[in-house]
Amino acid sequence: MSVRYSTPLLVLCVALSAVVLASTAAAQAPTRDAGNWVVPRTADGHPDLQGNWTNATITRFQREEDKGPVLTWDEVAELEGRAVARVVRGAEPSDPNRAAPDVTGGVGTYNDFYWDRGKVVAIVNGEPRSSLLTNPPDGRRPPFTSEGEQRIAEYRAFREQFGQYDNPENRPLGERCLMSFGSSAGPPMIPNNAYNNNYTIVQTSDYVMIVTEMVHDVRIIRLGEPDPLPDHVRPWMGDSWGRWEGDVLVVETTNIHPLQTFRGIPPSKHRKVIERFTRVDEETVLYEFTIDDPETYTRPWGGAIPFKAFREPLYEYSCHEGNYALSAVLSGARYQERQAGRD
Repeated sequence: MSVRYSTPLLVLCVALSAVVLASTAAAQAPTRDAGNWVVPRTADGHPDLQGNWTNATITRFQREEDKGPVLTWDEVAELEGRAVARVVRGAEPSDPNRAAPDVTGGVGTYNDFYWDRGKVVAIVNGEPRSSLLTNPPDGRRPPFTSEGEQRIAEYRAFREQFGQYDNPENRPLGERCLMSFGSSAGPPMIPNNAYNNNYTIVQTSDYVMIVTEMVHDVRIIRLGEPDPLPDHVRPWMGDSWGRWEGDVLVVETTNIHPLQTFRGIPPSKHRKVIERFTRVDEETVLYEFTIDDPETYTRPWGGAIPFKAFREPLYEYSCHEGNYALSAVLSGARYQERQAGRD
Protein backbone atom coordinates (compact mmCIF):
# COMPACT_ATOMS: atom_id res chain seq x y z
CA MET A 1 0.00 0.00 0.00
CA SER A 2 1.47 3.33 -1.02
CA VAL A 3 1.71 5.54 2.05
CA ARG A 4 4.44 7.61 3.65
CA TYR A 5 7.07 5.95 5.80
CA SER A 6 6.94 6.34 9.56
CA THR A 7 9.91 8.18 11.08
CA PRO A 8 11.45 5.33 13.14
CA LEU A 9 11.46 2.90 10.23
CA LEU A 10 12.78 5.54 7.85
CA VAL A 11 15.67 6.43 10.18
CA LEU A 12 16.59 2.76 10.61
CA CYS A 13 16.49 2.04 6.88
CA VAL A 14 18.49 5.16 6.00
CA ALA A 15 21.16 4.39 8.59
CA LEU A 16 21.63 0.81 7.47
CA SER A 17 21.37 1.70 3.80
CA ALA A 18 24.18 4.24 4.15
CA VAL A 19 26.49 1.50 5.38
CA VAL A 20 25.33 -0.83 2.65
CA LEU A 21 25.88 1.72 -0.11
CA ALA A 22 29.43 2.29 1.10
CA SER A 23 30.18 -1.43 1.12
CA THR A 24 28.39 -2.07 -2.15
CA ALA A 25 30.65 0.36 -3.97
CA ALA A 26 33.60 -1.84 -3.03
CA ALA A 27 31.79 -5.12 -3.49
CA GLN A 28 32.71 -7.67 -6.08
CA ALA A 29 30.37 -7.30 -9.06
CA PRO A 30 28.61 -10.42 -10.31
CA THR A 31 30.36 -11.98 -13.28
CA ARG A 32 29.51 -14.59 -15.88
CA ASP A 33 31.90 -17.34 -16.89
CA ALA A 34 31.02 -19.18 -20.08
CA GLY A 35 27.38 -18.31 -19.60
CA ASN A 36 27.29 -19.55 -15.97
CA TRP A 37 25.94 -17.23 -13.31
CA VAL A 38 28.33 -16.37 -10.48
CA VAL A 39 26.98 -15.29 -7.14
CA PRO A 40 27.47 -11.57 -6.39
CA ARG A 41 29.39 -10.84 -3.22
CA THR A 42 29.65 -8.02 -0.73
CA ALA A 43 32.95 -6.35 0.22
CA ASP A 44 33.53 -8.93 2.96
CA GLY A 45 33.25 -11.78 0.47
CA HIS A 46 29.86 -13.21 1.45
CA PRO A 47 26.99 -13.76 -1.01
CA ASP A 48 24.94 -10.63 -1.57
CA LEU A 49 21.36 -11.31 -0.47
CA GLN A 50 20.24 -7.69 -0.73
CA GLY A 51 17.25 -6.49 -2.67
CA ASN A 52 13.50 -6.93 -2.84
CA TRP A 53 12.12 -10.46 -2.81
CA THR A 54 8.75 -12.19 -2.77
CA ASN A 55 7.71 -15.64 -1.60
CA ALA A 56 4.19 -15.48 -3.06
CA THR A 57 3.19 -18.89 -4.40
CA ILE A 58 0.13 -21.03 -4.97
CA THR A 59 1.93 -24.09 -3.61
CA ARG A 60 0.16 -25.28 -0.49
CA PHE A 61 2.00 -25.36 2.84
CA GLN A 62 1.25 -28.98 3.76
CA ARG A 63 1.08 -31.77 1.19
CA GLU A 64 -2.12 -33.52 0.32
CA GLU A 65 -2.01 -37.10 1.58
CA ASP A 66 -2.33 -38.67 -1.88
CA LYS A 67 0.41 -36.56 -3.49
CA GLY A 68 4.10 -37.16 -4.02
CA PRO A 69 6.70 -34.44 -3.36
CA VAL A 70 6.90 -33.29 -7.00
CA LEU A 71 4.07 -32.23 -9.31
CA THR A 72 3.91 -33.12 -12.98
CA TRP A 73 4.21 -30.24 -15.42
CA ASP A 74 0.63 -30.89 -16.49
CA GLU A 75 -0.47 -30.40 -12.89
CA VAL A 76 1.57 -27.19 -12.74
CA ALA A 77 -0.12 -25.89 -15.88
CA GLU A 78 -3.56 -26.67 -14.45
CA LEU A 79 -2.87 -25.02 -11.08
CA GLU A 80 -1.28 -21.92 -12.56
CA GLY A 81 -4.04 -21.66 -15.18
CA ARG A 82 -6.63 -21.68 -12.41
CA ALA A 83 -4.75 -18.99 -10.53
CA VAL A 84 -4.59 -16.72 -13.58
CA ALA A 85 -8.28 -17.33 -14.34
CA ARG A 86 -9.18 -16.32 -10.79
CA VAL A 87 -7.27 -13.06 -11.18
CA VAL A 88 -8.94 -12.33 -14.53
CA ARG A 89 -12.37 -13.17 -13.12
CA GLY A 90 -11.83 -11.00 -10.06
CA ALA A 91 -10.77 -8.05 -12.22
CA GLU A 92 -13.97 -8.03 -14.25
CA PRO A 93 -16.22 -4.99 -13.69
CA SER A 94 -19.26 -5.46 -11.50
CA ASP A 95 -22.67 -5.53 -13.11
CA PRO A 96 -24.40 -2.28 -12.04
CA ASN A 97 -27.80 -3.90 -12.62
CA ARG A 98 -27.18 -6.95 -10.44
CA ALA A 99 -29.61 -7.77 -7.65
CA ALA A 100 -28.72 -7.15 -4.03
CA PRO A 101 -26.72 -10.03 -2.50
CA ASP A 102 -28.30 -12.40 -0.03
CA VAL A 103 -28.18 -11.35 3.62
CA THR A 104 -25.54 -13.47 5.37
CA GLY A 105 -23.29 -13.22 8.41
CA GLY A 106 -20.29 -12.08 6.39
CA VAL A 107 -19.89 -8.79 4.56
CA GLY A 108 -16.65 -9.66 2.76
CA THR A 109 -13.34 -7.78 2.74
CA TYR A 110 -11.38 -6.25 -0.12
CA ASN A 111 -12.23 -6.68 -3.76
CA ASP A 112 -9.77 -8.65 -5.87
CA PHE A 113 -7.70 -5.59 -6.75
CA TYR A 114 -5.99 -5.84 -3.36
CA TRP A 115 -5.34 -9.60 -3.25
CA ASP A 116 -1.98 -10.99 -4.33
CA ARG A 117 -2.18 -14.68 -3.53
CA GLY A 118 0.50 -15.69 -6.03
CA LYS A 119 0.18 -17.20 -9.49
CA VAL A 120 3.02 -19.72 -9.72
CA VAL A 121 4.01 -23.05 -8.23
CA ALA A 122 7.16 -23.08 -6.06
CA ILE A 123 10.12 -24.48 -8.02
CA VAL A 124 13.03 -25.81 -5.91
CA ASN A 125 16.11 -27.34 -7.57
CA GLY A 126 14.19 -27.43 -10.84
CA GLU A 127 11.31 -29.41 -9.31
CA PRO A 128 7.73 -28.09 -9.00
CA ARG A 129 6.93 -28.86 -5.38
CA SER A 130 3.56 -30.12 -4.19
CA SER A 131 4.08 -28.52 -0.76
CA LEU A 132 6.37 -26.06 0.97
CA LEU A 133 6.73 -28.50 3.85
CA THR A 134 9.30 -31.14 2.85
CA ASN A 135 10.52 -32.63 6.13
CA PRO A 136 9.24 -35.20 7.18
CA PRO A 137 9.39 -36.75 3.69
CA ASP A 138 5.59 -37.11 3.55
CA GLY A 139 5.26 -33.31 3.60
CA ARG A 140 2.99 -33.44 6.65
CA ARG A 141 3.46 -31.76 10.01
CA PRO A 142 4.57 -34.36 12.59
CA PRO A 143 2.26 -35.28 15.49
CA PHE A 144 2.23 -33.38 18.74
CA THR A 145 3.86 -34.81 21.82
CA SER A 146 1.59 -35.57 24.80
CA GLU A 147 3.05 -32.53 26.54
CA GLY A 148 2.36 -30.43 23.45
CA GLU A 149 -1.24 -31.63 23.24
CA GLN A 150 -1.80 -30.72 26.88
CA ARG A 151 -0.31 -27.25 26.52
CA ILE A 152 -2.30 -26.57 23.33
CA ALA A 153 -5.51 -27.71 25.06
CA GLU A 154 -4.78 -25.40 28.00
CA TYR A 155 -4.08 -22.50 25.63
CA ARG A 156 -7.35 -23.04 23.79
CA ALA A 157 -9.34 -23.53 26.99
CA PHE A 158 -8.00 -20.23 28.31
CA ARG A 159 -9.02 -18.38 25.16
CA GLU A 160 -12.46 -20.00 25.14
CA GLN A 161 -13.26 -18.26 28.43
CA PHE A 162 -13.74 -15.10 26.42
CA GLY A 163 -15.93 -14.18 23.51
CA GLN A 164 -14.25 -13.55 20.19
CA TYR A 165 -14.97 -9.80 20.46
CA ASP A 166 -14.72 -9.32 24.24
CA ASN A 167 -11.50 -7.31 24.25
CA PRO A 168 -8.55 -6.33 22.04
CA GLU A 169 -6.42 -9.20 23.35
CA ASN A 170 -8.76 -11.74 21.76
CA ARG A 171 -8.27 -10.33 18.28
CA PRO A 172 -5.45 -11.50 15.95
CA LEU A 173 -2.03 -9.89 16.29
CA GLY A 174 -2.20 -8.68 12.69
CA GLU A 175 -5.53 -6.97 13.27
CA ARG A 176 -3.98 -5.24 16.28
CA CYS A 177 -1.03 -4.13 14.10
CA LEU A 178 1.44 -5.92 16.38
CA MET A 179 2.73 -8.59 14.01
CA SER A 180 2.22 -9.86 10.49
CA PHE A 181 -0.88 -11.82 9.60
CA GLY A 182 0.03 -15.49 9.46
CA SER A 183 3.80 -15.88 9.76
CA SER A 184 5.03 -13.48 7.10
CA ALA A 185 7.79 -12.06 9.31
CA GLY A 186 8.47 -15.37 11.04
CA PRO A 187 10.46 -17.07 11.98
CA PRO A 188 9.81 -19.07 9.90
CA MET A 189 8.82 -16.67 7.09
CA ILE A 190 5.84 -18.24 5.31
CA PRO A 191 3.68 -16.72 2.53
CA ASN A 192 0.28 -15.69 3.86
CA ASN A 193 -1.64 -16.44 0.63
CA ALA A 194 -3.37 -13.05 0.79
CA TYR A 195 -1.12 -10.10 -0.12
CA ASN A 196 2.09 -8.26 0.80
CA ASN A 197 4.30 -11.36 0.54
CA ASN A 198 7.30 -9.13 -0.11
CA TYR A 199 10.57 -8.41 1.68
CA THR A 200 13.57 -6.10 1.56
CA ILE A 201 16.93 -7.48 2.71
CA VAL A 202 19.71 -5.11 3.76
CA GLN A 203 23.07 -6.63 4.65
CA THR A 204 26.28 -5.47 6.37
CA SER A 205 29.22 -7.37 7.84
CA ASP A 206 27.56 -7.28 11.28
CA TYR A 207 23.81 -7.36 10.62
CA VAL A 208 21.16 -8.57 8.23
CA MET A 209 17.89 -6.61 8.26
CA ILE A 210 14.72 -8.04 6.76
CA VAL A 211 11.78 -5.66 6.29
CA THR A 212 8.50 -7.54 5.83
CA GLU A 213 5.93 -5.60 3.83
CA MET A 214 3.04 -7.13 5.78
CA VAL A 215 2.47 -4.92 8.87
CA HIS A 216 5.97 -3.43 8.27
CA ASP A 217 7.74 -5.86 10.62
CA VAL A 218 11.53 -5.46 10.78
CA ARG A 219 13.84 -8.29 11.79
CA ILE A 220 17.37 -7.42 12.88
CA ILE A 221 19.63 -10.48 12.70
CA ARG A 222 22.97 -10.06 14.44
CA LEU A 223 25.98 -11.87 12.96
CA GLY A 224 28.83 -13.41 14.91
CA GLU A 225 29.23 -15.24 18.19
CA PRO A 226 25.79 -15.32 19.87
CA ASP A 227 25.18 -13.39 23.06
CA PRO A 228 21.67 -14.69 23.72
CA LEU A 229 18.99 -12.85 25.63
CA PRO A 230 17.97 -14.11 29.09
CA ASP A 231 15.25 -16.76 29.00
CA HIS A 232 12.57 -14.40 30.32
CA VAL A 233 13.12 -11.80 27.54
CA ARG A 234 10.99 -12.90 24.58
CA PRO A 235 10.56 -10.24 21.89
CA TRP A 236 8.39 -10.43 18.81
CA MET A 237 10.22 -12.53 16.19
CA GLY A 238 12.53 -13.86 18.88
CA ASP A 239 16.27 -13.49 19.36
CA SER A 240 18.01 -14.13 16.01
CA TRP A 241 21.72 -14.77 15.47
CA GLY A 242 23.30 -15.53 12.10
CA ARG A 243 26.52 -17.07 10.85
CA TRP A 244 27.96 -17.96 7.48
CA GLU A 245 28.53 -21.61 6.65
CA GLY A 246 30.37 -21.30 3.37
CA ASP A 247 27.97 -19.44 1.07
CA VAL A 248 24.89 -20.15 3.22
CA LEU A 249 23.58 -17.72 5.82
CA VAL A 250 22.34 -19.78 8.79
CA VAL A 251 20.11 -18.05 11.33
CA GLU A 252 19.07 -19.55 14.66
CA THR A 253 16.22 -17.95 16.59
CA THR A 254 15.18 -18.63 20.18
CA ASN A 255 13.19 -16.73 22.84
CA ILE A 256 10.11 -16.46 20.61
CA HIS A 257 7.26 -14.45 22.13
CA PRO A 258 4.68 -16.80 23.72
CA LEU A 259 1.80 -15.09 21.87
CA GLN A 260 3.48 -15.46 18.49
CA THR A 261 1.81 -18.68 17.38
CA PHE A 262 2.74 -20.55 14.21
CA ARG A 263 -0.28 -21.85 12.32
CA GLY A 264 -2.30 -21.47 15.51
CA ILE A 265 0.13 -23.36 17.76
CA PRO A 266 1.91 -21.47 20.58
CA PRO A 267 5.66 -22.07 20.98
CA SER A 268 7.21 -23.79 23.96
CA LYS A 269 9.87 -21.78 25.75
CA HIS A 270 12.55 -23.97 24.16
CA ARG A 271 11.45 -23.63 20.54
CA LYS A 272 14.29 -22.96 18.11
CA VAL A 273 13.91 -22.08 14.44
CA ILE A 274 16.84 -22.64 12.08
CA GLU A 275 16.75 -20.77 8.75
CA ARG A 276 19.10 -21.09 5.79
CA PHE A 277 19.41 -18.45 3.05
CA THR A 278 21.18 -19.48 -0.17
CA ARG A 279 21.54 -17.28 -3.26
CA VAL A 280 21.04 -19.86 -6.01
CA ASP A 281 20.70 -17.64 -9.08
CA GLU A 282 20.11 -14.06 -10.20
CA GLU A 283 16.41 -14.30 -9.48
CA THR A 284 16.25 -16.60 -6.44
CA VAL A 285 17.18 -16.93 -2.78
CA LEU A 286 16.35 -20.42 -1.53
CA TYR A 287 14.90 -20.16 1.96
CA GLU A 288 14.91 -23.30 4.12
CA PHE A 289 13.57 -23.61 7.65
CA THR A 290 13.46 -26.13 10.46
CA ILE A 291 11.31 -25.91 13.60
CA ASP A 292 12.91 -27.69 16.55
CA ASP A 293 10.45 -27.81 19.45
CA PRO A 294 10.68 -31.19 21.24
CA GLU A 295 8.14 -30.10 23.85
CA THR A 296 5.51 -29.64 21.13
CA TYR A 297 6.35 -31.91 18.18
CA THR A 298 7.61 -35.49 18.02
CA ARG A 299 10.43 -34.50 15.65
CA PRO A 300 11.98 -31.44 14.00
CA TRP A 301 10.25 -30.44 10.79
CA GLY A 302 10.44 -27.83 8.06
CA GLY A 303 10.54 -27.01 4.40
CA ALA A 304 11.89 -24.92 1.53
CA ILE A 305 10.51 -21.81 -0.20
CA PRO A 306 11.98 -19.93 -3.17
CA PHE A 307 12.18 -16.17 -2.65
CA LYS A 308 12.04 -14.61 -6.13
CA ALA A 309 13.38 -11.21 -7.13
CA PHE A 310 10.69 -8.54 -6.86
CA ARG A 311 11.28 -5.76 -9.37
CA GLU A 312 8.88 -3.27 -7.81
CA PRO A 313 9.25 -0.82 -4.92
CA LEU A 314 7.95 -1.82 -1.50
CA TYR A 315 5.74 0.61 0.39
CA GLU A 316 5.16 0.74 4.10
CA TYR A 317 2.07 -1.06 5.33
CA SER A 318 0.79 1.68 7.65
CA CYS A 319 -1.40 -0.56 9.71
CA HIS A 320 -2.50 1.92 12.36
CA GLU A 321 -2.84 5.11 10.32
CA GLY A 322 -6.53 5.72 9.69
CA ASN A 323 -7.37 2.21 10.89
CA TYR A 324 -10.72 2.15 12.67
CA ALA A 325 -11.26 -1.60 12.32
CA LEU A 326 -10.48 -2.72 15.86
CA SER A 327 -12.45 0.02 17.60
CA ALA A 328 -15.34 -0.53 15.20
CA VAL A 329 -15.33 -4.31 15.79
CA LEU A 330 -15.39 -3.90 19.58
CA SER A 331 -17.97 -1.10 19.44
CA GLY A 332 -20.20 -3.25 17.25
CA ALA A 333 -19.96 -6.11 19.75
CA ARG A 334 -20.91 -3.80 22.64
CA TYR A 335 -23.89 -2.55 20.59
CA GLN A 336 -25.06 -6.12 20.01
CA GLU A 337 -24.74 -6.85 23.71
CA ARG A 338 -26.86 -3.82 24.58
CA GLN A 339 -29.46 -4.85 22.01
CA ALA A 340 -29.59 -8.37 23.42
CA GLY A 341 -30.04 -6.94 26.92
CA ARG A 342 -33.23 -5.12 25.83
CA ASP A 343 -34.87 -8.24 24.42
